[in-house]
Amino acid sequence: MNDNDKKTVLYFPNREEYKKPLGAVKVGEPVRLNLMFSRPSNPAEVFLVLTKDGEEDVYYPMSYVTTNINGMMEYTVTFTVTTRGLYFYRYIINTEEHQYRIAGDEDLNALLGKGTDWQLTVYEEEYKEPEWLEGGMMYQIFVDRFNIGGDRLTTKSDVVYRDDWGGVPEYRPDENGKILNNDFFGGNIKGITKKLGYLKSLGVTCIYLNPIFEAHSNHKYDTGNYRKVDPDFGTADDLKELIKKAGKKGMKVMLDGVFSHTGDDSIYFNKYGKYDSVGAYASKGSAYSDWYTFTEFPDKYNSWWGIDILPEVNEDNPAYDEYINGEDGIIRYWTEMGIGGWRFDVADELPDKFLDRAVHAAKSVNPDAVMLGEVWEDASNKVAYSTRRRYLQGGQLDSVTNYPFKSDILNFCLSGDGVKLNNTVNFILNNYPKRVVDNLMNLLDTHDTARLLTVLGDSGDTSTRDKRANAKLTNLDEAIKRLKIAVTLQYTLPGVPCVYYGDEAGLEGFEDPFNRRCMPWDNKNKEIFRFYKKMGKIRTDEKNILAKGEYKRLLAGEGVIAYMRDNGVEKLYVVANNSGKPLDFTPKDCKGKSLTNLMTLKEYDGVVPNDTAVVLKRTSDVVFPEKKPKKK
Repeated sequence: MNDNDKKTVLYFPNREEYKKPLGAVKVGEPVRLNLMFSRPSNPAEVFLVLTKDGEEDVYYPMSYVTTNINGMMEYTVTFTVTTRGLYFYRYIINTEEHQYRIAGDEDLNALLGKGTDWQLTVYEEEYKEPEWLEGGMMYQIFVDRFNIGGDRLTTKSDVVYRDDWGGVPEYRPDENGKILNNDFFGGNIKGITKKLGYLKSLGVTCIYLNPIFEAHSNHKYDTGNYRKVDPDFGTADDLKELIKKAGKKGMKVMLDGVFSHTGDDSIYFNKYGKYDSVGAYASKGSAYSDWYTFTEFPDKYNSWWGIDILPEVNEDNPAYDEYINGEDGIIRYWTEMGIGGWRFDVADELPDKFLDRAVHAAKSVNPDAVMLGEVWEDASNKVAYSTRRRYLQGGQLDSVTNYPFKSDILNFCLSGDGVKLNNTVNFILNNYPKRVVDNLMNLLDTHDTARLLTVLGDSGDTSTRDKRANAKLTNLDEAIKRLKIAVTLQYTLPGVPCVYYGDEAGLEGFEDPFNRRCMPWDNKNKEIFRFYKKMGKIRTDEKNILAKGEYKRLLAGEGVIAYMRDNGVEKLYVVANNSGKPLDFTPKDCKGKSLTNLMTLKEYDGVVPNDTAVVLKRTSDVVFPEKKPKKK
C-alpha cells in the first residue's frame, strides 16, 4: 500500500455500498460500514475507531467479506449507537510491519495515512417529521417594503412616514450618530393578503415574514410587545385572515421569533416611559428586572452586539422562559392562531434548554409546525459561546438556514469552483439527518446580506455609502446569466428554496438598508420574473423528486457541476456550466435516450452553452402541457 495514493483505499459515506443508512443515524439504528483496500502484506486486523465528541476511542473489529477482481479486499462492520451526540470515526489496518490510518479528504473520500475523521451525527426522533414544507418553496417578506393593502396605517408619532414608494431607505445617521431605521413606506399584512395570487403563481408554499410584533423600528427586531401585531402592519385579525386565505391557496405562514433581546422601547424595558408598565429600566423592582443584566443601573446593561437599543435578555431566567415558552406563553399564543412554524433569530444565542421548550411549546399545539433556526455555519457541529450545540440531535430544530450552500453557489457563479460546491453539499448530506436536509432553508440573500443580483454583478465605484445607496449594475446582462445559474442550483439542490422578496423582480442593493427597498410592482425586470416563474413551475411539477430525491454527483470541476436527483422512480439531471466554453455532457445512464430540457420543453442536444444551467428529464417521463386549440 502507498500512503500517498488514496486509490488504494475506497470509502465514501454518501454511497450506500459503503455506508447504510446515509447521513445522520437514529439512536439504536444499525449502521453498516464497508471499507475496501488493496491487499497489504499479511493483513492482520482491521478496525473501525469510533469516538464520541470529547470521549475516548472505541475499537470495533471489522470482518473480511471478499476480494474483488481488482484485488480490492472488502471488510465490513455493523454497530449501533445508544446515545445521541456527535461522533467521529476512522479506520485502522494493522499488518505485521505497519499500521495504516484511513480517514477522509476534502470531499469525504478515503485517504491513506492522513485526512480528517468522518463525522457521524446520532439523533433521537422525538417529534414527527413535518413534511408539508418538503418539495415546496419559501418566500421571505420584509413587511414594510412589500405592499400596501387598504388604507395606509400611520400610528406612531416620532417616525417618518414616506410617500415615495421605491425611494432610497434612509441610511444616514442622525445628529447623535445613530441610524434610526424609523422611516416607513407603508407595507402591511393586508398588502400581503392582496398578493396571494401573485405568490401562488411563483410556486410559493410558505410565506416567511420578518418580525411583525409591535416595535419602534421598521425592521421589528427590537420587539416592543410580543403579544401584539405592530399597528402599522395591522391587527391580529389581519394576520388570521392572511393565514386563512393563504391556507386556501396551499400556503402556510411562518413567523420570525426574536427572543435573544427586546427593544429598549418596549413594555419590558420601557426606557423612554412610553408604555403603561414599570419596565426594567425604570425600577429594580420591575417584574422584568431579572430578564436583563445591568452592569450599572440603569444606563449600563448588556445589549445585543453592543447596540444599546437592543437590551439582551437572560433566556435562562425562569420568568422569561415561562413568558415565551409556557402554557400561556408567546409561542403557543401565535401557533394556536394557525401559523405553519417559526424561524428563530440568532439561534446560536438561545440556550439549548430554551430551544427545547420553545419547540415543545409549538409542537404541543401543532405537531406539523416547522421549527427553523438561523445558523450561518454547519449546524451539526456548531460551537457557539464555547458550547457544542445539539440543534439537530432530536427534540429541537427541524432544520436551519442553509448559508453553506449560499456561499458556494455564489462562489461557483463568480469563480466557477464546482468542486467546492459539490464538497459542501456532500458534507451537509453526511452530517445532517435526512429530515433536516429535506427542510433546509436554501437562501441566496436575505435582509442581512446584499441582494443576489448585486453580488453577482458590478456596480462600479461603491467606496462610500452614498455611492452604494444609488448604485446600479453596469453589467446587468452578465449578472442575470449568473443569477439564472444560481437560482437553478438553489431550486434543485436538496432542501427548500427561499426567495427574498423582490429578487424575482430584479431588485438590487448592498448592505442594510439598501437591501430592503420597496417591491417594484410596476417596474419588474421581465426576464428575471419570467425565469423565476419557470423555476417555480419546475419546482411544483417535479415535487415528487425534489422533496426527498437523493443527490448524486455526476460531474464537478472547474466551471462545471452536474448532479442527479433520484427518488427511486424518476430522475432529474441538473447541469451548470460556468467554464467559459460550451459543455458536451450527457449523463451515463441516458446514453442513447432522449432528454428534455425542462427550461424550454425542447429536446436536449447534449450541449450546455456557457453561462447556462439546464434541468433535464428523460423525455419518456415528461408530462407535456396540452396544446390549446387555435382560435378560429
